[in-house]
This record gives sequence, structure tokens and C-alpha cells, in this order.
Amino acid sequence: MGDESEWLKLPLDDRCVHKVWKARLHGYTEAIKYFGTLDSKSPEFTKYLGIIKKFVVDTNAVAQEKGLDATLAFLENAASAHKTCAEVSAGVVTKCLNSSRTKTKEKGIEILMVCIELEKQEIVIEEVMKGLTNKQPKIVAASILVLRTAISNFGSKIITLKPIVKVMPKLFEHSDKNVREEAKLLAIEIYRWIGAVFKPGLQKIKPVQMKELEEEFEKLPNKAPKQIRFLKSQQELKEKFEEAAAGGGESEDDDEDDVRPEVDPFELLPAVDVLSKLPKDFFENIEAKKWQTRKEALDNLLPLATSPKIEGGDFAELVRVLKKVVSKDTNVMIVTVAGKCLGGLAIGLRKKFTPYAVACTGAILEKFKEKKVTVVSVLRDAIDAIFLTTTLQNISEDVLVALDNKNPSIRAETAAFLARAMRHCTLTTLPKSLLKPLSAALVKKIGDTSPEVREAVAESLGTAMKVVGEKHLLPFIADLDKIKQDKIREWCEKTELATGGGKKKKEKSSETKAAPTKAAPGPSKAAAKPASAAKSKARPASASGAGKASKGKKKPKQSEETEKKSEPAYSPEDVDEKAAVALPATLLQQLGHANWKERLAGMEELTTKIHNMEKKDIDCQLYVRLMAKKPGYKDANFQVLKAKFALIGILAEKGKFSRTSGSVCIGGIVEKIGDIKQSATAKETMTSISEACSLQFVALEAVSYAFDTQKNPKNQSETLNWFAQAIQEFGFASLKVKCYISYIKKALGATNPAIRTAAITTVGTMYMYMGAPLRMLFEDEKPALLAQIDAEFQKVSGTSPPAPFRGIKKEEKRDDADGDDVEDDVDEEESEVGGSPSSIQDLVPRVDISDQITSSLIEELGDSKWKVRGQGLDRVQTILNSNKFITPNLGELPTALKPRLSDTNKILATNTANICTQLAQAIGPAIKVHVRTLVPGLLMLNCDSKPTVRAASVSALSAWEEQVGLAPFIEDELLNTVLAKESPFLRMEVFGWLEEKLAKYHTLPSDLALTVPILYTALEDRNPEVRKKAQGVLPLFMMHLSYEKCVKMTNKLKPSSKTQVMQILEKQRPNIPAKPGKPEKTKKAKTAAPPPQEEKKRPKTAPPKTESSSSTDTSPTETATTTTTRKKPVGKSKTSKSSKSKQEDEDVGPPVILNNLKDRRFRDEDNLKVLKWNFSVPRDEIIDQLKEQIQPCVSPSLFTALFHADFKYHITALTTLKEAVTSHKEACIGALDVLLKWVTLRFFDTNTSVNIKALEFLQVLFNMLAEEDYSMHDYEASAFLPYLVLKIGENKENIRKMVRSCIKTITKIYPASKVFQFIIDGLKSKNARQRTECLEELGNLIDLYGINVCQPSPPKALKDIAVQISDRDNSVRSAALNTLVQAYAIVGEGIYKMVGRLNEKDVSLLEERIKRSSKKVKSAPPMQEPKQTKQDAKKSMLPAPSNGTDRPSTAPPQSGGNIRSSNVPQVFKLDLDGLGLNDGDSNDNIPQLEDMDHVQDLLSDAVKLPQRRLQKPSLTVAQLDFIISQIASNDIAISLQSLKQLDEALQDSDRSKVLTDHIDQLVVTTSLQLRMAFSKYMSDETTSKDVIRMYRCLVALLMSLFQNRMLAMKASKDVLCDLVNGLITVLIDNRLEAFDDGPQVIRSINMLMVKVLDQSDPTNSMCALLKLLQEYVAHESSSPKFVQLIMKCLWRMVRSMPEIIHDINVERLLLSLHLFLKAFPSSVWKERTNDTPLRTIKTILHSLAKILGSKVLSYLVLINDKNSEVELYLKKIVRNNRKSVGGDHINGSVQETSNSSSTGNVASPRRGTARTNDILAEIFKRIGSKENTREGLAELYDFKCKYPDVDIEPFLKKTSPFFQSYIERGLKNIATEREKAQTEKQNKGRSVGSTDSISSVDSVGNLSAGQDVSTSQLRDRLKVLRARCGLDNGSEAVQDPVPVKSSSRPELVTSSSIESDSGHNAMPHLYQPQRITLGSSTSSAPTPAQVPDTNVDELRKRLERIKKGGSMK
Repeated sequence: MGDESEWLKLPLDDRCVHKVWKARLHGYTEAIKYFGTLDSKSPEFTKYLGIIKKFVVDTNAVAQEKGLDATLAFLENAASAHKTCAEVSAGVVTKCLNSSRTKTKEKGIEILMVCIELEKQEIVIEEVMKGLTNKQPKIVAASILVLRTAISNFGSKIITLKPIVKVMPKLFEHSDKNVREEAKLLAIEIYRWIGAVFKPGLQKIKPVQMKELEEEFEKLPNKAPKQIRFLKSQQELKEKFEEAAAGGGESEDDDEDDVRPEVDPFELLPAVDVLSKLPKDFFENIEAKKWQTRKEALDNLLPLATSPKIEGGDFAELVRVLKKVVSKDTNVMIVTVAGKCLGGLAIGLRKKFTPYAVACTGAILEKFKEKKVTVVSVLRDAIDAIFLTTTLQNISEDVLVALDNKNPSIRAETAAFLARAMRHCTLTTLPKSLLKPLSAALVKKIGDTSPEVREAVAESLGTAMKVVGEKHLLPFIADLDKIKQDKIREWCEKTELATGGGKKKKEKSSETKAAPTKAAPGPSKAAAKPASAAKSKARPASASGAGKASKGKKKPKQSEETEKKSEPAYSPEDVDEKAAVALPATLLQQLGHANWKERLAGMEELTTKIHNMEKKDIDCQLYVRLMAKKPGYKDANFQVLKAKFALIGILAEKGKFSRTSGSVCIGGIVEKIGDIKQSATAKETMTSISEACSLQFVALEAVSYAFDTQKNPKNQSETLNWFAQAIQEFGFASLKVKCYISYIKKALGATNPAIRTAAITTVGTMYMYMGAPLRMLFEDEKPALLAQIDAEFQKVSGTSPPAPFRGIKKEEKRDDADGDDVEDDVDEEESEVGGSPSSIQDLVPRVDISDQITSSLIEELGDSKWKVRGQGLDRVQTILNSNKFITPNLGELPTALKPRLSDTNKILATNTANICTQLAQAIGPAIKVHVRTLVPGLLMLNCDSKPTVRAASVSALSAWEEQVGLAPFIEDELLNTVLAKESPFLRMEVFGWLEEKLAKYHTLPSDLALTVPILYTALEDRNPEVRKKAQGVLPLFMMHLSYEKCVKMTNKLKPSSKTQVMQILEKQRPNIPAKPGKPEKTKKAKTAAPPPQEEKKRPKTAPPKTESSSSTDTSPTETATTTTTRKKPVGKSKTSKSSKSKQEDEDVGPPVILNNLKDRRFRDEDNLKVLKWNFSVPRDEIIDQLKEQIQPCVSPSLFTALFHADFKYHITALTTLKEAVTSHKEACIGALDVLLKWVTLRFFDTNTSVNIKALEFLQVLFNMLAEEDYSMHDYEASAFLPYLVLKIGENKENIRKMVRSCIKTITKIYPASKVFQFIIDGLKSKNARQRTECLEELGNLIDLYGINVCQPSPPKALKDIAVQISDRDNSVRSAALNTLVQAYAIVGEGIYKMVGRLNEKDVSLLEERIKRSSKKVKSAPPMQEPKQTKQDAKKSMLPAPSNGTDRPSTAPPQSGGNIRSSNVPQVFKLDLDGLGLNDGDSNDNIPQLEDMDHVQDLLSDAVKLPQRRLQKPSLTVAQLDFIISQIASNDIAISLQSLKQLDEALQDSDRSKVLTDHIDQLVVTTSLQLRMAFSKYMSDETTSKDVIRMYRCLVALLMSLFQNRMLAMKASKDVLCDLVNGLITVLIDNRLEAFDDGPQVIRSINMLMVKVLDQSDPTNSMCALLKLLQEYVAHESSSPKFVQLIMKCLWRMVRSMPEIIHDINVERLLLSLHLFLKAFPSSVWKERTNDTPLRTIKTILHSLAKILGSKVLSYLVLINDKNSEVELYLKKIVRNNRKSVGGDHINGSVQETSNSSSTGNVASPRRGTARTNDILAEIFKRIGSKENTREGLAELYDFKCKYPDVDIEPFLKKTSPFFQSYIERGLKNIATEREKAQTEKQNKGRSVGSTDSISSVDSVGNLSAGQDVSTSQLRDRLKVLRARCGLDNGSEAVQDPVPVKSSSRPELVTSSSIESDSGHNAMPHLYQPQRITLGSSTSSAPTPAQVPDTNVDELRKRLERIKKGGSMK
């Protein structure tokens, strides 16, 4: 369609969206013309609603510019243009504002301004604000320009400034200069409108920018700006401004217009959410005992509490705590901060602080007793701020009490506060009822002894006089002497009120200015809506629901007159002239002929002529006036007159019949409406005229003529009858009732009964539309007449008004050549509710009763005597009875009635409520001004227990609600404030009342949400009636707030409450009614709703019912294989092919999906981010959480089946999961936790098939896990096992059997000791069968795994089991006894000690059962060796060797049959394990017989016993965890056994690999046992002898561990810290000297310390030592020796630092040093006697600086403190080093610094020669090749040995880090192999074995007594034995044997001093450590050459003693 001839043929709307830009350009051009020719409401505009947005985003610049013109034309001409404003505004912002064409940008801005004129300013500003965040600076600048233009044109009242002010600081920070400049201009424009209020919003901008703005602000004129452009609803205001401009002068109220619109700066501030930012531990800290903690908590709160604006919320708890601090805290600083917090909260919350104001006021007044001036001043500020949130009436009681306080300070401050408070009062807020008690109390204190009190009282009275006037106060101070009265008057003159001067004028001016805006009529419906939105919102719906809220007002009379003048009335001469032209002379003669026949013939001819005329040619006024000529409409002949009426009807239907024409003929028609012959024709004619000119015009003309001009009663009655009928035909919307009431009342008072009957009929017709409010207009009629009216009302009360079928013709609306704006007029009339309550109320004459409310009446109402108060109420009732309609001016009556609502006399309270009812009915909607005063009391009256009182209250509330609606109750927060009171009667009545009232409102204020938390509380109330009423009103709350919002508000509830409330919400959700006011939508909704289906019974764990769950057509199999993401509407059973194929594609994947989310779920469990899987019944939030967790792990179809409501789907899901266990093992393991959780939900189902399927799935799953050697996580077990134990008590035996099988399998993947804990928890159940089964399972576990399976300890567990002996159930007792018998078989008589105290009966039962069982204690030891008993008793926990796959330590022995033991004691069972028949290694071959000839040879040969090969079982993770946990056992035997097993594992390189990930766990338990041995066993005489043995085994195990460098490097810092702490603690224990082997233990620990420091990670070691040093330095009471040993260890590390510098994480080390110096800076050590620790720290720093040089400063990244002492010290050292070496260094390298060390411990590597470099290059080339790698590493090792001084670092740096580590490992392995080979060569021929195991100590060096052994051999063997027992000191220890009984204590000896650089003295601040030797403390220890030969016998004895001590048996 690219040809022009083709697209020109297209319709206009198609051309506008054509792909060819020229076509679009042509379309836009034509559209501009076309839009101008259309009527504003033409349906043609609807075609363009969807495409107009494309006009502004056209891609072609030329077309876009023309499209903008078309858009403007559309917006200006189309009545529906406002619907496109959002899309058009967005397009303009994104595509026009960044245009390079100036016209495009200007037109875009103009479009936005027009959209604002269409009342869419919020949408426009929202879209423009989005442009401020655009990345293009051009759009941002243009958006700011738009905002500035909008504000300049429309002003701050139309454009909301708050969001703009909020973003101003960001705009000033923009990087683009143009944006900042535009922001500046925008700020100036905003300031021009709102003035200085704007400045707080600019606080965050730069000072320079603020200074520039201040200068610009000063240049602005003082005259307030004026609005230039106007909304469509402000056309009258626009006309006013135009008239003022045309007159060349200003309006009269220019002075008032100069006042800028008042803007509260508080509204421009962002609200701070204090409650969410409150520290979590605030409420704990504020209650702390330490005042510093409380002070810190308040300091954290103060910045939040003093925020200028605070977000509302529940501050009750926070205010309560602060009030408590103010009242009771003794620390004045804390009280001061708390007072500031209270004041800040009051200022930031304003009126939202009102609920807490009274309580805080009393507390602060009481605290004024404080003498500190600072505290008192803060409290003054706080109470002043609090007063602004409440009223003096509310706090008057506390003030009166405080004025009577004994403390003069309290009295003085209270009076002073009262004076300040009264400055904010007015006559209304300080009424006489309040002034009287306050004045009386103040007058009493004016003669107080304290001058401060007297002065403050005088000031208060003076302020009161200023507020109420001297006249009102004088009666209270009349008794005072003249001096005091003068003093009061003096204060009165001084006082300046906060509400004084100029405010009234300001308010008046603002009201005057706002009045035109409110009264401005709109040109159409759409324009009139915003102007009356507030009014319509405040009005309640009428009872009958007939009318809609008024949306506009009819044009005033001025416009009507203008309209009539638009068609000038013809004069008689004009009529003659026009008639002569239009009609022939003969016809004119006939019309005026005296003969009626001629006249009739003329009328017939005229009628025919008009029938044949075109509409445009018909001059209706001409013909109407022509017919009015004599005899006119009073023609005597009825036929002629009838023809005239008929012709008028034809003219009204066919011609352009104006109101001018109607006014000519209506009077004549009314004259004949009562004629029986003409009545019907007259009425039809009037109806036709009404269709042409509106019913309002014709009816008013006719009724007024009938009752004012003519007197014929027949005409009057028939006119009313026609009017009543016309109302039903035309409807009531266009009528103004006010115009007709006077005539109807006149008719009701007529003497003619026909007129009265017609009037009553008319009133009845109006009643159908207006409802009950209409009756009040006729209250003053006679009773008899009123009875007739009521009867008519009763007759039509149940009748709904008929739908109107007549109205102004469309032709008349579209074309009115006479200039009458009929359409606009009719629209306006239709938009007004003729019978709205407010319009009716305006018609009622009202009486002002304020003069009758005298002061004496008010005093009676406030009298202390109830009879007097009752008389006062009677007087009020009399006044109201005599005046049915009154004005809202009631004087002081509301204030006087308020306390009567809470009167102690219930009769008076009831009477007061009835008076309130009367007031509402008498005043009408204007009663709204008294809502705040009286409604709270009416609501609180429902707290009374008497039903009559509550009924009176509810009746009064209903009366008020009918007049003012519910909005004032909600907006003023009356409802939630009153309902917060926990009164069941109150909540019952109010919720019941709300249930009746809420249903009839379409919209209510959003503040209704504040009542929801109270409603939720009522849903859980103890009172059933309260719960019932709350549930009844709940659907109505959900109707107004939406179900989703109500659900969201449950998040603030407690979990238990949330569950219950959510269930109620879900239950009540179907009961949510449709909102009233939209019947068509409701009807459609009802039609579309599916028919209700009968719901099946669903399981508790099923999710909320959805559409799919209600369908029963689909089978479970289909659902399992199809997705249900798209729900179909009910009734559509067919699925399209495409959707089916899509569903099939989605389910191609596996049912269980492999992912790595399991670890994240466990982390969430650790961090408490998810709900604990702990419940008695599954809750909805638990199920929802599981859905979120399991959905990524399973396919969509399986997910649907898992959570379906039908149990068949669950069975299908379990079948799918069972198959997935074998096909997708890894995925099932990855989702194990969520799958187990889902199975626990199925345990709560009552369907047996589901339970059996679930247990079958579990059995398959656990078997697979056991095969995979999987170890179950604690989270998985804790979420599943408790619920599995619950099923063990099931009624059905097959289920119990399957549960027992599952528990048995679980022990293969989870430690039996932990399973034991879950099962023993099952004993708490009330189910006897469950307790029985649990006891049997416990017995089986004890039988299989020994007594150590009992956790947390055997005595504790056995006590819990023994309690069951006294159970009522026989099976439970029997099972408990059998379980204890199993334990007896292991521990023997010790069982009685373990079970604790039992009653005699239980003990006898236990003894009898043990006796009958004939069970013997397994492996009973001899009596003389009691120690052996314990050890042998623990052997049951050791894993048995197996020849198959590795099995967990808790796995039971393998056997072919069912190993579950029965309840019958198996006394004669064959112990196959003891015979060893089940061992896989046993030789089953038949022995071969030897030949008889060789018998003698056989006998002479030495007997060779067969050796049994034992295969060491591998350790599993579960087994290893169990063994490690036993190390810390309280039983020494168990601990020793575990140490032995672990030592054996460490000797085996393959088995030791399992320990890699458990090093920290092992070291922690070892450290724990060290502490227990030191603290517990050493102090117990019975166990102290075993301590040495325990120490030796622990040291041996740790020695084996730390000899393996790979394992030692795994130890973390904190773990090493605990270990070193324990070792040094034992090392300095003096109690060890009392034991024979104590010194040897000390030496072993000394050697172990060396191993720990050498083999573990150096960074972790040093950091652990520094942490220990810091902890012990902090405690001055700590042992000096302990600190000294720590420092010796550090010195040793410092000495080896050059060798290990590459392995040290310098950043971490420096951070630890920084933390030490931060805790103990150098200044602290000046006060201490010993500064060795500080010198040690500086030595470490000095060594690092020496080694790393200036490079050390780059490692300070972890230290954020700029003033760190570490950084300063290192810089100092580096600076000194540079001076000492003269700057000749290479980047602080290792070579440079190590060369400067005088110790010589590390030789400076020299640069290799050319020859050595070639050799190294060749070696590295060999290492790089795959074939010669091993040879290359060997050559490199030899090279290093041959050339130790050559530096190979340059070659290593050229390789990757991985290759470097590979070379280092290879060199270490080669060194180890060569050292081992050399050692074996040296020890060859020796008889001593080389096994290092603890258990093999007995096999070493068995020497006979008579063997001849030399001293050197004995010494060598002694060294070997000492090394194996951990007593060899290694290379760093003393190389000579030390006498065992040395009296000196071994300690850590220091190394030689570390000197400074060669040629320089050591720095004076460094400590000079000695050489570190972890051996004897004897400094003069002899060298091996000096040791004299020792007696052989003595050495032999020592050897034997070591052998015995090293035994582990």
C-alpha cells in the first residue's frame, strides 16, 4: 500500500496508524480538521481512544509534530479525552521532551498542560516525575521545565508539591549543568508559591547552591502569585479573573489574594518509620540493670524519636517503657534522654500521639519533683509537645491532682504548664465546665507559701482571662483581694495567645478565595466531578437508594436569563411581518376569523403545512405566538383549541422548540388542563414540551401558573396529577425539589379535597425516589393530614421507582439553533440529586436554640447531685421537643452532655443518649460538627452491662450515622480508639452495629484499616458473642479493604493467632458482599459465577481450594502428567491441542530435579529465616513454606499431585517418588529434607492407603541412602523422626511393623544414639500403644549398640524409662521392665544406681523381672579388677569388622533372618558372635591329613600357631562423629577407649583421611576433656589416679594428630586457642608433682606444644596465642607464669618467622596485633610493673618489618582505624631501616631483610651464576615434562642440597601458583622418603618394633631379667619408648634424658636474643627473648657428652616403669 492513491482510500483512523509516514502525516492533518467538526460527545471520538497515544510517539519527526497538533485537537474537542491522558502523558515525556525540534517540545508541554486542565494533574505529574529518573539529561531538564510550567500556570493548590519537594536535593546533585539550572528555576517557582515553608526541603543541598537560591528568593516580589490557567471545573473562577483583567483593575479582595496559600511544612516532610528501625534488643536493654546499657539504648532511640515526621503505628509499648523510665529511673541523664524521646515522638506523631498523651502527662507532672534544672527543662519541652496532641479537657484530672501535690516544685511547674497550655486554647476548647474546676484549684493555690507557685498560678489565671475574657473569669476570682486580682490582670495584659492576631482574617481570606472554586459550575458532567467530590463523599446514601450524589449545580439565574435572551421574544409587529412572509394571507384570515369553522379549517391547513416543512424552516415561536392571537388559547370552541394544542405538540416534537416558545403557551394549556374535553390533549402537549425543554422547566412553569396566576381548583389538581405522572415517565434526577415544596404545601392546605388528594399523590410519588427524609418537610402539618401522607408513604414504600422512558430528544441535544444550551442544562440538572438529604435539609426551617442553653442549664447538667442533673436533662429534652428542627449552634450544650454519657447513674446516661438521638434528627447533616464531642461517649456507653443502656446508645449511633454517614466516625479515628478498650459488651454491640451499617456504603475512608487489628483480636476473644459479631462484620471489612489487604495485615499477628485468623478469613471469603451502587456489575458477576458444587471432605493438610480442586472430571493420573498452571473456567471441558502439547512439553523432565538448594535451606534454618518444622497439627503457613521449598525440586505435575486435595493424587505422587529413588538417586538426596517434610504431612492424613504407601516409599528411600553410605543431617532428622515416632502408636499392626522397619534402617544412616533421643521423647505421649512400642525399640537399641546408646547419658535415659514402670497400662509396664533388663545385661547391678530412686513396688517388679529373665551380665570382669569392668562394658560401641561395604558405627550386626528381638527373654539363644562363626575371614577349608611316615618329623618341628588376619574397618562419618563425641564423656573408661580407636585410625594413612573434615571437632572435644581432667578429675580422689593415664592418652593422640602436617593445618584459630589454653593450664598445674609420672607428663605436653606450633598453620597459631595473651593480660589476677609461657611460644614463632613468612597471612596477623594494641595501647603499660607483653608485640612487628621491609605497609588492608598504633609503629621501623641501610634495598624483599639479621638463622640467598642458572633451567624443564617429572624433582632436591645458597625463587615465580605448590610438595615428599630410608638403615638389626600406636606399647622391648644388655643399648631403647609415648623432645627439645624425679618445674625457655642489623645496636624498646626450648627449665642441662654412665639396673627399672605407664589396658 505504498502508492499514494491506495492509502488515500483508507479510512482516516487507518491512515493515522499507517506504516508509511506520509500517510500518517496526511491522516493527522485531516484528523485536526475532522475533530473540530464533531460534537464533543460524538461516538466517532471513541475510535481514536486507543490510537491517540501513537500520535505523540511517531518515529518520523515531521509526522510527529503534526500528530501533536492532532492530539491537541482531540484533547480540546473530545468529551472522553481524559481517558487517554495517562498514555499520552507517558508518550510525551519519553518521545517529545528529548526532541531536538523546539516546536515538538513546546507542543508536548502544551499537551501536558491541557491534560492538567482535564482534571488529570495527578497522572501528568506522576509521568513527569518518572522522567526525572531518566538517563538522558535532556529528558530530565525538560521534565523539570514541565513541572515549573505546571506550577506557574496552575498554582500549588492544583499541583501537589510534596513529591516534587522530595526529589529536589537529587536534582541539585545532578551531573548535568542544564538540569541543575532548571532545578534552580523550579525551586524559585515553588518558593514563589509557598514561601519559606519550602526551605526545610532544601537542607541537603550544597551551601553554595543554597546561597544562590537565597539571593534569588530575596529578589522575588512580596505579592502572591495568581493562577493563570484553570481546570474545567474552575470556569467560573476563570471568568472572574477575565472580567477583572478586562476592567483594567484588580478585584476588591486583592489584599486577601496576596496571601499565599497556607502549606503545612509538616506535610512536605518524609515520614520516618521509627518502629521498624528500632534495635531488636531495645526493650531488653532498656530494662537492664546497668545504667550504661539503658543510656545506650535511649541514645540509639533519640535520633529516631526526634525525626520531624514519624510514621504512625502502635507506639503503646515504646511509650510505656519511656514513661516508666521517666517515672522510676533514678539516673537523671537517662530521664533526660527519655524525656527528649517522648517530646520528639509527640512532635513527630502529632495527633497520632493522642492515645498516649494522658498517661504521659501524669507521669511528667509527677516527675517535676526533680531538682535538676536540665531534667526539668527537658520535661517542660516534652509536656508542651504532648499537650499539642490532646486537649486540656482530657488531661484536666491529672492537672488537678498535680496542683494539690505536697511538693511545691510539682505545684509550680504544673501551674506554669497550665499557663502555657491555655495560650493554645480558645473559648471552645476552654469551656465554662472546664474553666470552673481549674480556676477553683488555681485560686486555692494563689496564696501558696512558695513564691514560685504563686507566680505561676497568677500567670495561669491571667492567661485564662485572656482566653475567655474578664467577664467569664471574674466570678471565680471575685473573692480575691485587689492585689491578687491586679496581678492576674497584669499577666493577662502580658500574655500573647498562640491563636491571636490576624488569624481570623487569614482564615476569612482563604475561605473567600476558596469559595468560587467550590461554587464553580462545570460545563459538563466530567468537569463537575472533582468540584463536588468532597461533598458527595460526606453524604450518606439515601434509604431508598434512589438518587446519586450531586456532581454539579444547575446554572444560576443569570445564565438562564442569558439563555432566554439568546432567542429574542417576538413582538406583535414581528409576528405579523414573519407570518405574512411565511403564510398566505387567506390562511392568516382563517386563523383569526370569527367563525369557529373557519378557524378550525385554518388550523387544519396550518397543521398540514407544518407537517410538510423541514425542521430548519420551522419557526416554533412564530407559530406559537400566532396561535396565541385573539381568541388565542382561550378559544371557546373546544375543537379549535384541541387542534392548537395538537399543533404545539407537533412543533415540540418536530421543530426547534425553545423555552421562550414554551413560556408563551404553557399558561394557556394549564388553563384548559382541568377541562374534561381538553385535559388529555393538554397533558400530552405539556409532555411533548417537557421532552423538548426539560421537565424541570415545564413543571415549574405549570405548577407556578396553576397556583399563583389562576384559581381554578380543577386545573390545580390536574396539574399536580400530570406532574406526578411526569415524574414517573421522566425520572426524578433532573428535578429540584426545593422549587415545588411550597406549592405542594399550599395544595395540602387547600380546602378542595381533590387538590389535597392530588398533592398527597404527588408526595407519594416523590417518596418513591427520596425516601424517608421527605417526611420531615411535612412534620408541621395537621395530624389528620399527616396520617394521610403516612398512609400514602406506606402504600408506596415497597415499590421501586419505575425506569424513566422519556427525556430530551437527541436531535435537540445535537442541534439547537436558537442558542439554548439545552444539553448542558439538562446534563447539569440530571447530574444533581433532586432528593438528596442535604437538599431536603436546606428546605427545613430551623430554630436557633443557643439562647435557650443558659449558664444555669449548663450548671445543672454538671451538678454533683444526680437529681439536679436529671432536671437539666429534662429541660434539654423539653427544648428539643418544642423545636423539631434546630440549627447546629448549641452553645455549650455538647460539652455539658459529654460527661453525662458516662454518668454513674445509668438512667441519666440513657436519657443523654436519647437526647443525642433527638439532636441528630433535629439538626440533620450539620450535626457533623459535634461528632468529635459526643460520639466517643455514645460508643463507650456500650461498655455497660445493661441491655437497655446499650440499646439507647446503638439507637443514637444509628441516628447520627443516618445524618453524617460513617466517614466522620472513621476519619477522626473514633472507632479504633474506642474499640481498643477491651470490653466484651462494647465490641459485641459496636461490631453488630457496624455489620448493619457498613453494607450500604460504596466507599469509606482508608482509615478503616486501623480498626482491623482490633477486629482480629475480637476474632479470638474468649466471649463467644464477641467472636460471633466479629465474624459477622468481617466480610464487610473485606468488602471495603479487599481480601488481600486483610490477609496482609495478619502478618503483624503472632504465628498462632495468624493461623486462626487466616482460617476465619478464608471461611468468610465467600460471604463478601458486592459493593452497593453498581447493580449492573453485580448482576453480571452473579451471572458469570459458576453454580456451587458440593465440596468433598478434604484433608487438613490440603491447600486452599482452587478451581481445579473442585473439578472431578480429571483423574489423578492425568493430573500427575499435566500441568495446571492455567485454570479453566467451569463449564469448559475441552482443551485445545496447543495447550495440551505445551503441558506435555513441560513434563518431559525428571519428577525430582537435581539442584544445590539444600545447603541454602540449611543456612536459612541456621539463621532462623524460616519457620521451625515443629507443630502438633500442620498450619497453613507451614504448608505454604514447604510449597515454596519443594517447588524447585520437583516437576510441575508432581508438585500438583503432592499438594492436591484428593488423596488419590497423593498415592500417585508416592508411586512416582518411589520410582525416582532408584532412577534419580542424587536428586532425591538433594531434596531429602523437603521430601521427608512432605511425608510428615501425610502422616496426619487418616487414609490408610496413603500411610502405607508413604512408609513403603520411606523404606525404599532409606535403603538407598544406606547403600550410598549417606549420613542424615540433624535438620532432616529433627523434621522427620518425631512424626515417625508418632506413627509407631498406630492402631493397625501392619503400619506399626513398617514403622519399626524404618527405624531399624534409619540407624544405618543416622547415629543410633541420636535416634534413641527421638524415641525416648515419644514416651511423653498419652498414647499407651506408642509408649509401649517406643520402649521396645529402646530395648532393641540397647541390646544392639550397648549402654552408650542411651543419650544424653545412660543414667538420665534409664531414669526416664524406669518412670514407665508405674504406668497404668500393663503393656507399658512390661515393655519398660524388659528394656531395663536389657540394660542390666550390660551394666549389671549398676542398673539400680542409674535408675535412681524408685518406690518399693517398682523396685520389686524390676528385681523380679531380672531374676526371671536369668540374664547374665555380658563380659563380667573379676571382682578384684573393678576398673576393668567399665572398660569392657563399653566394647559394645566398637564397630565390628565386615567383609562387605563399609557400614555405619550404629549399623546392627548382619544376619540372614529378622534380627528384631521379641518380647520373650531369649535365655537360651546361641551366641554365634562369640563363636566367631559369622566372621568373613574364617577359613572354612578342610585340613589336609599328613602321611604317617612323617609323624616323627612333625613332632620334632616347632609348633606354628595360625595367625588370624584382622581387617581394620574403615571409619564412616557417622561412626567418626560418635567416637569423637565419646572423648568428652564423663566416664574415663569410655573416653580412653575412644582415644585408642582414634589413635589407631591416625596410624593408618587411609583411615586418617576421614578425619580431614573433623579436625576442629576432634581438637575441641580433646580440649574439653583436658579441662575436665584438670578441674574435675584432679579434685576427685577416686578419679585422680586415672588422670595421668588420661593425660598421656590425650597427649599421645594429639601428638599423632600434629605429626601429620596435612591434618594439623586444618585446625582453626579458635580451636588452637582452646587447645593451647588447656595445655598450658595443665603444664603449670602443681598437683602433677604429687604423681610419680607427673614430670613425664609435663615433658610430653612440652613436646606437644612444640609440635602444635611447628605443624599447625602459623597464622592460626600466632593469632591464637595473641588472643590468649590479650585475654589473660585483661585479667590482672591471671597467673604470671601462664602469660610468660604464652610469650615464650610467641618468641619461638618469631624466631622461625623468616622460614615461615610465606605461609603466614600477614593481613590477619597484623589485625590481631592491632586488636591487642587497641585494647591495651602503649599508654596503658606505663602504669603496669611489667611491660613484657607490649615488648613482645613490638618484637613481632619489628620482625615483620625486617623481613618484609616497606612492603609490610601494604598488608594493613584489614585495619580500618587511621590512628592504628600498628601502622604508626611499622612506618617508624621502615623509616629507620631505610636510614640504616642508606636506601639500598629492593622493595623490602625477604633477601634484604633477612641479610640484616645478626642471628644468622637464615642465610641470604645469593643470585645464581650462569652455570647454576643453566642447570636450574634444565631441571625445571624436566619437571615440566610429564615423563621426567619425578626425576626432575629428585635433581632439584639434590641441587638444593648441593647449592643451598642459590636462590631458586626467580624460577619458581615464573610458574603458576599451582605448579609452585606442586614442586614444594614434591620436594617435601622426597625429603621425607630419604629421611625414612636413612632412619631404617640406622635402626636395622634392632629388636624393637617401630609401631607408634598407643595400643602396641606392650610389644616394645620385652627384656628379660637375665639378659646381658649394655648401657648404650638400654639408653637407645629408652629413647625409642619415650618417643612412642610422646616423651621424646625432638630436635628442639633437650637431647639428654632428665632425671624423672626432678624437683624443678619444666617450663618454656626463651631463645637467644634477636639483635638488630649488623653494625647497629638493638632498638631499646624491643624485648630480647632467649632461645626457645620446650624442655626442662634447667638452664645448665648437660649435653650428651657430659652425661655420666648410669647404672644398668636403674635404667632397666625405668624402662619397665615406662612400659607399664604406657599401657592403655
